Amino acid sequence: MLAQTHTPSAIFGSHVRYVVPLFQRPYVWNKEEQWQPLWDDISTLTDRLLEVTPGLYGGPPVPPHFLGAIVLDQQLTPSAYIGVRHVIDGQQRLTTLQIVLDAAQWVVEQHGHPMDSQALKVLVLNDASIAQHPDEVYKVWPTDRDQEAFRAAMDNQVTITKELSRSRIAQAHAFFVARVQQWAFAAGDDGAAERLHALVAALRDYLKVVVIDLEPGDNAQVIFETLNHRGAPLLAADLVKNFVFQMIEAQHDDVQGLYADHWRELDSDYWRQLVTQGRLYRPRIDVFLNYWLTMRFLREVPTDRVFSDFRDYVLTHQPDITELLRDLSADATVYKSLESLPATSVEGQFYYRIIRAMDSSAVGPILLWLLGHPEEQLPLEQRHRALQAIESWLVRRALCRATAKNVNLVVIDLLKELSKAGPAVAGDTVVAFLDGQLADSRLWPTDESVTASLASSEIYRSLTRARFRMVLEALEDSSRGELGEGVQCPRNLTVEHVMPQAWREYWKEDIGDDVAAGINRDHLVQTLGNLTLVNGKLNPTLSNRPWRFETEEGDEGKRAYLLSYSELKLNAHLVKNHEAGWTEQDITARTAELSRKVIELWPRPTPTTPIAQAGPDDDLEGLAADDSVGEDEDMPGHAGKYRALWSWLGDQDRDEIPMSFSDVEEILGMALPPSARNHEAHWYGYEGTALGRAIRDAGWKASQVNLTSERVTFVHD
Repeated sequence: MLAQTHTPSAIFGSHVRYVVPLFQRPYVWNKEEQWQPLWDDISTLTDRLLEVTPGLYGGPPVPPHFLGAIVLDQQLTPSAYIGVRHVIDGQQRLTTLQIVLDAAQWVVEQHGHPMDSQALKVLVLNDASIAQHPDEVYKVWPTDRDQEAFRAAMDNQVTITKELSRSRIAQAHAFFVARVQQWAFAAGDDGAAERLHALVAALRDYLKVVVIDLEPGDNAQVIFETLNHRGAPLLAADLVKNFVFQMIEAQHDDVQGLYADHWRELDSDYWRQLVTQGRLYRPRIDVFLNYWLTMRFLREVPTDRVFSDFRDYVLTHQPDITELLRDLSADATVYKSLESLPATSVEGQFYYRIIRAMDSSAVGPILLWLLGHPEEQLPLEQRHRALQAIESWLVRRALCRATAKNVNLVVIDLLKELSKAGPAVAGDTVVAFLDGQLADSRLWPTDESVTASLASSEIYRSLTRARFRMVLEALEDSSRGELGEGVQCPRNLTVEHVMPQAWREYWKEDIGDDVAAGINRDHLVQTLGNLTLVNGKLNPTLSNRPWRFETEEGDEGKRAYLLSYSELKLNAHLVKNHEAGWTEQDITARTAELSRKVIELWPRPTPTTPIAQAGPDDDLEGLAADDSVGEDEDMPGHAGKYRALWSWLGDQDRDEIPMSFSDVEEILGMALPPSARNHEAHWYGYEGTALGRAIRDAGWKASQVNLTSERVTFVHD
């Protein structure tokens, strides 16, 4: 690399085009984080110039302002053509600098000296007479998404349309025009031209940029990944995009066409919006990539390794990069469709209840897998059976206050089972898999467990508000039934205690000051049977009112308000069946009644065929007869044939060990069985494989198993 420091005058002074490759991200800088700080730097610099002698250059030296670095890759161009350099890094900075220069040129043209206007014009436009195409007049040419807005913003004769005004490019141009005008006339109309003269000098000669020119043999992708970026940080998706299209370009494929067909949509603002993932906010496209890679790799992909794992997979497995891009694009379309799923469909209910209300994003890869297969491969009945089983498993565990910390591991194991069995029997596979989980961290609670938990649990306190509201919404929807109007329960209602938490104000006549009875009631008011839904306006009105409250105006008790103002079936049942009062016995009875409905809403179906345990004759598992479970049974410390690998792994202190199958065989002192060379699952620690158990029990797990290149990477589990 050759690095030199240049001013804008040197960078843009000749006929040149700095082209941002379309596989780079779009323009993303914004006012608060980049535009305003940059303008503050420029205006401060110009104010210092104005403090020296009127000639600008006769006083004490004014130190230049450093803007950062850009990395350029020289492109081969025919003689007499305008030279082209690809912007490998710093395109946000370079594009913004062009916008600033053009915005200042427009203001100077209106209010400054003609010579100053021309001095800036030569820095933003090439001579049209030597351009081979109209767009070659622009010295900087952004990526595909921003070209129309850039073209309009840089043309002084064009009025920005309402649609284009929403682009960051147009907004940046308008911002700098306004700032330059405001600054120029800060001292009145008379001094504007001289102030603009100083601004032109500052922009041309007092800004500094480090220009790094790549030399033949320099790896542009590696440099792009490792440089430290000032301003808006790169998303994992930006790195993936750059990597993919660099490879496509190297293969001389149709970069423009593939970008237009499979990635242009992913550059939209929708995909860069921040969405919640657990307690964090992440760009939507990075969340999708996390789901997608987990689904593809059948292993957990840490959020900070989305790009690196993707890159390593491509470099190790060398898939058809064009096909991989098509698959990614197709699954991105599926992911985007999640938010528009019909609310009453099984898929829509799953998305709302599990992904949104329960905030269980860990199951996202499975949802993507199930929806990504067409109906001719995965019958609708099987998809619904799978989704309903997963929903039941998660809801029942939440109601029983079971841990959720291992959901991600269950998802990985379930994805492996689905991949082995195939989409045609996905529902049966899910039911059988979940039914077979016996560990406490994975158990699918029985009807009896759910009923017992709801009978004693202070569910209002044990569940998050969103999760419990979802349960009540589902109960309301089921109460409306097939003969109802088909209108779903409204979302975002508030949870109301029928007998209030502050019951001592109006509700203690039957127990008086009995301390033990008061403690019991404090517990009961938090249970399922005492809870319902009301709208936000009705909630404070109900407050601590008694159930019946006769006044001169009539009954103003809680029951009367529910009767008059609530349209929910849950509340209709309350007021119809409890006219006289609402007691502790009523709470207990309603808890039992609603518990039965919960079990019906989220059943635990019987598996049609249980998932078979791996064994010597299990072709689906791909195990050889000489690699069955039994060989290590009752043998301490893996005394069987994989003991050498188990022992060797246990002695390693590295975090990651890439190896060939031959390396593994050298450690074992024998050949691997054919099943290990023909089935990836053989390495992943299933209970039925002695090899997998030896790896797992040594504290490691197999990753990136490649049967084609016969390589495996061991990582600490």
